[in-house]
Amino acid sequence: MTILVVTGTSTDVGKTIATAALAAAAMKMGATVAVAKPVQTGVADGEPGDLAEIQRLAGVVDVRESARYPDPLAPDVAARRASMPLLTLETVVDDIRSLTADLVLVEGAGGLLVRLGEDGFTLVDVARELDAPVVVVCAAGLGTLNHAALTTLALASAGLACAGLIIGSWSTEPDLAARTNLDQLSVVTGAPLIGRLPEKVEAMDRADFLAEAPGWFAPDAVAGILAPGVSPYELGR
Repeated sequence: MTILVVTGTSTDVGKTIATAALAAAAMKMGATVAVAKPVQTGVADGEPGDLAEIQRLAGVVDVRESARYPDPLAPDVAARRASMPLLTLETVVDDIRSLTADLVLVEGAGGLLVRLGEDGFTLVDVARELDAPVVVVCAAGLGTLNHAALTTLALASAGLACAGLIIGSWSTEPDLAARTNLDQLSVVTGAPLIGRLPEKVEAMDRADFLAEAPGWFAPDAVAGILAPGVSPYELGR
């Protein structure tokens, strides 16, 4: 089993769609996929959250959410405002490890250092406990170089591997900053750019999403995540 943590340079950069796309690409190669969302905020009980969106787009069946809070805030703040129990690192890790699949994707909340619960633990702590690499979803345009560099620097400082960068929404008419960032993102972070998701792919139906998602990633990128050193042809046998 491979565990991959999905974080973002900030909120609303496309983590959920990127997670769904990674799931679709892995399933295209014949891998089984499960998805964990340690904490969901801004969604009431019974309402569809990020995991429901991933299920809708990619058809992943095995999903796990450890906690949710109604206010759209950092999870620890949202928990206190709702007078609800703070999530614990142990609960998150146990929930993720209870999933069984070739690839377990773990989608974070907000950015890398957002406090998720008790004692201020973050996604860094989750990835460290799981010994999991982290993929960083980022924006395309102006400001993303700084945000991506800060995020990957935090990963390196924590001794965590960055599996690559994914642009969460790529315009059909990218501006100058976006076009130059295609090369500069890898230069300033030292991490490969492994994928670009076209804008508005969340409007696709499942069939189209599953068919097109594998093409949004660099050749062999998903195979390298699933089984480092093993070619996609061997993996598919």
